[in-house]
Amino acid sequence: MSTPDVTYLAQSGAGAGVPLRELALVLFVGCAITYLATGIVRTIMMRFGQVNAPRERDVHQVPTPRLGGVAMFTGMIIAIITASQLPALTRGFPPITPDMAAVVAAAFIIVVVGVIDDLYDISWMLKLGGQVGGAVVMSLMGLSWYLVSVPVGGGSTLILDQVQSTVLTALLTVTIVNAMNFVDGLDGLAAGLGAIAAGTILIYSLTILHDQGGTVSAYPPAIISAVLLGMCAGFLPHNFSPARIFMGDSGSMLIGLLLSAACVSASGRINMSLYGTADMFALLSPMIVVLAALSIPLLDLLLAVVRRLANGKSPFAPDKKHLHHRLLGLGHTHKRVVLVLYSWVAVVAFGAVGSTVLPPQLTLLLLGLALVIVTAVTVVPMWKDHSWKNF
Repeated sequence: MSTPDVTYLAQSGAGAGVPLRELALVLFVGCAITYLATGIVRTIMMRFGQVNAPRERDVHQVPTPRLGGVAMFTGMIIAIITASQLPALTRGFPPITPDMAAVVAAAFIIVVVGVIDDLYDISWMLKLGGQVGGAVVMSLMGLSWYLVSVPVGGGSTLILDQVQSTVLTALLTVTIVNAMNFVDGLDGLAAGLGAIAAGTILIYSLTILHDQGGTVSAYPPAIISAVLLGMCAGFLPHNFSPARIFMGDSGSMLIGLLLSAACVSASGRINMSLYGTADMFALLSPMIVVLAALSIPLLDLLLAVVRRLANGKSPFAPDKKHLHHRLLGLGHTHKRVVLVLYSWVAVVAFGAVGSTVLPPQLTLLLLGLALVIVTAVTVVPMWKDHSWKNF
C-alpha cells in the first residue's frame, strides 16, 4: 500500500498494512450514530403512537415501538460515507471495487420493504419478492459470488457466469436474511448475533489483509463487517432486555443482507490460490467461518421451515417454536436465553476463526473447553427442576 494514512502492522513487526485505525473509526461512527438515531426514532414513534401491542407468539408484554431498522440504516449510511472519505479505505469503493455501492443499493431496497412490513404487515410473498429484488440488484451491481474453489486433486477455481453467480448470490442472501428475520424473537437476540457474526468476519478479513499484504479483495468485507458490528453495537443498548424499541423486519433483514454481502465478498470474491497452499481447510476457510458465525440462525431457519411445511403451513408462518422459545421452555429467563444463544454462536465462530489463526491443537483444546462450559450453562435449568428425568 502506498497511502501514508494506513496503519501498518509492520511497524510492530506483525505484518503488512492493515488499516486498523480507520476500520475502528468506521465501527465507532456506526455505533454512535445508530445509538443516537435509535433514541430519535423511538421518540418519534412514541409521540405518534406507533407501537406494537404484544401478539400471541411474542414474549414481550409491553407495547413497544418498532422501526429500529431505520436508525440502524442511518448508522450504516453515515459509517459508509465516513469510510469512503478515508484514503486508507478507498480500495473498498468504486471505481476500484463496486461492492460498497452495491451494498448501499441493496440495503435501501431491503429496508424500504422492511419498513412497509413493519407498518402494514405485508404478505410473505411481497416480502420475499423484496428480498430477492435486493439480492439481484446487489449481484447485478457487481457484488456477486463468482469464484468457487474446488479442493480436489491439486485444487481448482470455477468461474461462474452472470446468471449462475446471480442465482447463487440471491439464494445465499435470501437464506441469511430470513435466518436473521426468523431468529429476531427476543430482546437483543438478533442484534447480538449479528454483532458476533460481523466480528467473526471482520477478524477473518483482517487476517487476509495481514497475510496478503493488503489485497484489494479483502477491503470490502472488512468495511462491511466493521459497519455492521458498529451498527449492532449501537442498537443493542436500546434493544437488550427489557427492550425500549424493536428493530423490526427492517432491522433484522438489514443485518441479514449485510452479513450476506460480507460473506459473498469474503468467500466468493477472493481467489484461494493466493494462499499458496493446497491445504483443503485453508481453501474452504472463508465459507466455514461465515457458516459458523451464522450456524444458530441457519439451524433455527431450517428447523422452522421443516416444521411448518410438515404441518401444512407456509414456511413464513409465525409460531412459538423457535430455538429461543424452546430455551424459555427449559426454564431460562429471557436475558439468559439471549446470553446462551450468544455463547453458542461465539463458541462455534471461535472454532472457525481460531483454526485459521491459532495452532490446531490449541484451537481444539480451547473449543472443547468452551463447548463443555456452554453445554453446562444451557442445561442448568433442567438440573434445577429435575426435568432431565423425563428424557
